[in-house]
Amino acid sequence: MLFNNKVRLLELYNAINGTSYHNPDDLTITTLNGETFLKMKNDLSFIINFELNLFEHQSTPCPNIPLRDLYYLAANLKELYPTEKIYSPTKLKIPTPKFIMFYNGTSLMEDVETYRLSDMFARQVESPAVELIVTALNVNSGHNKELMEACETLKGYSLFVAKVRQYKQEAEKDYDSSHATPLKLLVDSKEVMTGIVSSSVNKAIDECIQEGILKDFFSEYRKEIIEVGVLEYSYERHMQILQDESFDAGVQNTTALFSWLKSVGRKEDIFKAIDDPEYLSKLFIEYNNKKI
Repeated sequence: MLFNNKVRLLELYNAINGTSYHNPDDLTITTLNGETFLKMKNDLSFIINFELNLFEHQSTPCPNIPLRDLYYLAANLKELYPTEKIYSPTKLKIPTPKFIMFYNGTSLMEDVETYRLSDMFARQVESPAVELIVTALNVNSGHNKELMEACETLKGYSLFVAKVRQYKQEAEKDYDSSHATPLKLLVDSKEVMTGIVSSSVNKAIDECIQEGILKDFFSEYRKEIIEVGVLEYSYERHMQILQDESFDAGVQNTTALFSWLKSVGRKEDIFKAIDDPEYLSKLFIEYNNKKI
C-alpha cells in the first residue's frame, strides 16, 4: 500500500540501486492483481531501465521465496509477452529480472541474505540449468542504515513497525499485570489480542504523525492500516498454529521411525540420521514403504 505510489517506489528503487531517476513515469507497474487465469498476486513488480523488479515483503522467514518469485516472474512475462509472440522466429528482448525481499520479522536475520533456487533442488549440481537469486534485506529498525538514510519512506515504515511492537509488548504486560489469567494461558485470546493490536497500531500512527513520519500517508490511510495490522496478527497466529501442529506431527513420526529402527537392531542408523537430514529422509521413505 505504501509503495504502490510511484513517487515512493522510485525513491526506494534509487536507494537500493544507487541511481537518481527523477521521473515517476519512468516506472511501469506490472504487479499481478490475481484477476488473470493464473490467479496470482504478488506484492510489487515494475519495469524501469529495461529491468523487471519483483519486490516481496515478509514478516516471517521464507526460504521458499525463490520458487514463489519464479512463479511471479513467469506470470509477469506471460502478461507482457502473449503465447503467439514466443513462437516468432525473431528473438524477443525481455527485461532483466531482479528479485528483492524486504524482511521485518522478529526472527534474527543479517542485514543482507541471499536465497537461491538451486539451494532448493533435491539433487545438487555444480551448474544448475535454472537459477534464481533473491536478495533479502532486513528492514527492521537498526538494520541497513545506509539504505534507510537513502529512503526516507522505508525508514519511516521501519520506525512505525518498531513503535507498534513496543506498544504491543507494553499492552500485553499491562494486561498480564491486571488480570488473573495471563494472555498466554487464555483458551482463546483472539478478541483481547485484536484489541491490543488495534490500539498499538493506532498509538503508533498518532506518534508518527506528531513526529512528522509519513504524516500524509498515515493521516489518509489510518483505518486501512489498522485493519492490515489486525489481519497481519491473525495471519501470524494462524501460521504459528500450523507450525506447532507440523512440529508435533514431525516429532511423532520421527519417534515411530526410531522405535522401528531400534526394534530391528539398527541403532547405528538412528545416530547417523540425527546428524544427516538427507539420510533421515531416506529412512522415512524406507519406513513408509514398509508400512505399505
